[in-house]
Amino acid sequence: MLGLSANLRYFLCCSAIDMRNGFDGLSGIVRNHLKKDPISGDVFIFLNKTRTHIKLLYWDGDGFALFYKRLERGRYAFTSDNGLSKQMKREELLMLLEGLSFGKMHKKKRYKFG
Repeated sequence: MLGLSANLRYFLCCSAIDMRNGFDGLSGIVRNHLKKDPISGDVFIFLNKTRTHIKLLYWDGDGFALFYKRLERGRYAFTSDNGLSKQMKREELLMLLEGLSFGKMHKKKRYKFG
């Protein structure tokens, strides 16, 4: 099971992806398009062109895990940067999955060890 831990890094692909891609296709996109290592333990997030489908790809140590969700109504709120990928925080991903927009929100200062 995919656990969205604060210790993981999350990368959102800024290009629309064909949702017919499975484990191999998405890991190829991570390697060739995003220039990242798909077995790094990072979570890679993909949206389709209409932003109604989302996939999360994660290497858990001995294989890939894939989370796939299709919205029946509405779209995922995402404004594309011009880069290949955007690193996200866990809270931003949870907000994206819940349909909240995090573009104009500001996080209050908190103590962070290290």
